[in-house]
Amino acid sequence: MARKKEKTGYRAKANYLFISPRKVRRIADHVRRKPYTEALGILESLPHKGARLLHKAVRSAGANALYQNQDLDEDMLYIKELLVDEGPRFRRLWIRGRGRADILRKRMSHITVVVDEMAKTGA
Repeated sequence: MARKKEKTGYRAKANYLFISPRKVRRIADHVRRKPYTEALGILESLPHKGARLLHKAVRSAGANALYQNQDLDEDMLYIKELLVDEGPRFRRLWIRGRGRADILRKRMSHITVVVDEMAKTGA
């Protein structure tokens, strides 16, 4: 009998981005498990292309959360999960000298962001 999977968090995906996953993961490590507003501030201040793409995905996940649950407060959200997966590679022929050729690999990334509400700590 299949177990019903409990829904956790609010998700956003950005697929087929023309940037190497290695470059994006370096920036993703800065904002993983941080509060939503703090993560947006960090990503806005970084000058990298990957930071712009991550900012867009994180903002989208936050907007999904606020749209699906009107009772949520933006300050109570945090980045629960941030995955940067490898997408397909474009392979091009790179003509070299003396009749040789190399393969030029252009890598793509898939970014998955899950935001969730922080557990309320009250006495």
